[in-house]
Amino acid sequence: MHQASRTPTALRPGPPVVPRPRPPRTRSLIDADAVGVLHRAARALLDDLTGLTDRLLMVLQEREPAYRSALRTDSHGTWQEAHRSLRHSVTSLIDPRGTRDAARQCSWRIGAVRAEQGLPLDALLHAFRLGGSMVWQALVEETARTAPEDVRLLVHVAADVWNFVDEHCTLVADAYRQVERRTAWQRENRVRLLAGALLDGTSRIADLPEAAEALRLPEQGRYVVVAVAGGRPPGSAGPRAALPQRSPRVHWHTGVDVDYGILLTEDGGLPDPVAPPVPGARVGMGNAVDSLAAVGDARVQADLALGLCPAEGGTVRLADQLPAAMVVSAPELAACLTERVLGPLARLEPADADVLVETLATWLACDGSAQRAGERLYCHRNTVLNRLRRYEQLTGRSLSRPSDVVEISLALTARRLPPR
Repeated sequence: MHQASRTPTALRPGPPVVPRPRPPRTRSLIDADAVGVLHRAARALLDDLTGLTDRLLMVLQEREPAYRSALRTDSHGTWQEAHRSLRHSVTSLIDPRGTRDAARQCSWRIGAVRAEQGLPLDALLHAFRLGGSMVWQALVEETARTAPEDVRLLVHVAADVWNFVDEHCTLVADAYRQVERRTAWQRENRVRLLAGALLDGTSRIADLPEAAEALRLPEQGRYVVVAVAGGRPPGSAGPRAALPQRSPRVHWHTGVDVDYGILLTEDGGLPDPVAPPVPGARVGMGNAVDSLAAVGDARVQADLALGLCPAEGGTVRLADQLPAAMVVSAPELAACLTERVLGPLARLEPADADVLVETLATWLACDGSAQRAGERLYCHRNTVLNRLRRYEQLTGRSLSRPSDVVEISLALTARRLPPR
């Protein structure tokens, strides 16, 4: 039954339109007498509406903690709200048809404003019911003071009074929840925009404090971005199963094809690689950056790592795949290098070329050991050496020259990466 806020309400939606009530049933003579008693008592309450408002606020001060705070911060507004609500309530007892819409608008506005201000709904409904109880008690006391013999007649109109209270409690709750839903949507949308700007690298310096507060993450700290693709099974809200269990401070940003986790590392280092949330999911983890302002760079790194994941799924941490990341980040240069290093093998039969490429890759993986490479390839070490010499003859490159070995290694990496 409370608080007139000074927040503009011209654009705020009003209470839903409901059909007009059916004409009331024909009252008996007793009912007519009871209505007369009710009207006389209600007019007396209107004459002392200021005192009734003061008494209600005293009760709220004692019984409802949320209103103690409201009275401290805006005593005048709270008093005006209670006064206006009580006036509509009492006037509606005298002329229910003529004042019904205005009373409904008043209650709806109170519910909407209080939702915007964050007053708990339970406290608001408690205030309305206390107000209804106080009005009823005042009606009884006024009748007992002026015409004690008529108090018994008020029983016949009690249902009307309490139906009014119930109707307006429902209105207040509906308005409150409608604004609460809208506010929650606006808040979620703002969080999404702020997180998206951080990940895109377009966040303004002035927005960083708001972003930190909205995401509940500090501006300064070591952050890693995790990119997850294909990690949202049917019915799942997001890729949260990819979160390292020992790093609870993370904000997930859901995208169309890729979901991103902005992860605050607990010890400042890189988290352990995480398992894909579902079979077939791909997870890419970038390197750590020093603040929220650098999350855009971390997202680029996470995308690079995600691009290195095999199509069948898995997890790639960029720190473990830096040469491959260099190749995949410059696809045109990688294609040129591959052509220079492996292009001459195109003159061979495809099967022969594949054997030489496999031998090169295995020999490099075995740290240049022909013996171990032969064991992996199920052939003699001399066979490995012969294949390597054949490659050198076809390409003019030398496996004893470090610069050539670096280029060969990068070209082989580019060859095995999935197309982007």
